[in-house]
Amino acid sequence: MDTPCNCNALRQAARRVTQLYDRALAPLDLRATQYALLRAIERLGPIAMIPLAEATVMDRATLGHNVRPLLARGYASLTVGRDRRSREVSLTDPGRKVLKKAQPLWQRAQEVFEREIGAQDAAQLRASVNRIATREFADD
Repeated sequence: MDTPCNCNALRQAARRVTQLYDRALAPLDLRATQYALLRAIERLGPIAMIPLAEATVMDRATLGHNVRPLLARGYASLTVGRDRRSREVSLTDPGRKVLKKAQPLWQRAQEVFEREIGAQDAAQLRASVNRIATREFADD
């Protein structure tokens, strides 16, 4: 559906792209959101929940909702943070293993996406949405 609303257009596109990556990661019973979160934990962890929420542009409650299945499956662990009031999440060995298995599936989804819209357009799109995702975007 063609819409003049930037928010609606981005949300529709995000849902369509998420479906592509979810299908690609389905053999591992992993969702695109879980894969992205595991990658963020791998890159940033161990990390407290609030900084992880900020880095992934999620509110704390949504992050907690998304981390719970990763904890339940043993892909991540939660420990008492340095200041004892916070909790730090880190990747476990099973989490590293599932990321290794997921990498080629994710890569295939990347290739499908870039084949559909073109590598140059994909790079330009990433640059635009990365700029939008920054903390400074429309910061009033």
